[in-house]
Amino acid sequence: MSVVLGRDLTKVYSLNGRQVAALRGVSLTIAAGEYLAITGPSGSGKSTLLQLLGGLDSPSSGRLELMGRAVEGLSDDELTDLRLRQVGFVFQRFHLMPVLTARENVELPLAEAGVGRRERGQRAAELLAYVGLADRSDHRATQLSGGEMQRVAIARALANRPALILADEPTGELDAATGAQILALFDQLHRDGVTLVVVTHDEHLAARVPRRVHLQDGRIDRDELATAR
Repeated sequence: MSVVLGRDLTKVYSLNGRQVAALRGVSLTIAAGEYLAITGPSGSGKSTLLQLLGGLDSPSSGRLELMGRAVEGLSDDELTDLRLRQVGFVFQRFHLMPVLTARENVELPLAEAGVGRRERGQRAAELLAYVGLADRSDHRATQLSGGEMQRVAIARALANRPALILADEPTGELDAATGAQILALFDQLHRDGVTLVVVTHDEHLAARVPRRVHLQDGRIDRDELATAR
């Protein structure tokens, strides 16, 4: 089953009275359970493509289906609901609520989805244990290290059991040793059947991902499978 099906996607922005093409005819299919990295130089369209895949923006032309639903046919409310229930986001700078505990941060998307208090607490506890932070659940985000905050962010992204996890430079704010811990966690997510798409400049991350899609000037110039590790 395809989680993402994109055909001839373009994205054009208006900048200072001129048209700037961020994506120029990108076609991409992502099957359930795949793990792929989107790479390329700055300005190649990586973040723009990730925003389209997450329903944060719509293509200027082309066809995009997420979980079998055509994005152009969805209302704003339907897109919001799709993002909440079907897509989990992991950001470079974590975007945790600093005044909330790790558990409360993980519970946020569950509350937005209408999950009851007891089930929210149980699910958050399970996820924090999964990412190795069971003993830090009552610590506020400001009391956590960068690596711990990123693991909380991953747990939060998994809260509503989404079909797709999108990560934008997830190791970009971390030192090498802490970044390696996050990469190991992503490997575990992949083994557990999670569909993962990661935008990265991190060569160590890209080198260990089974599929690599390289963008250049808004186009895919390479889409390759890694050799067996």
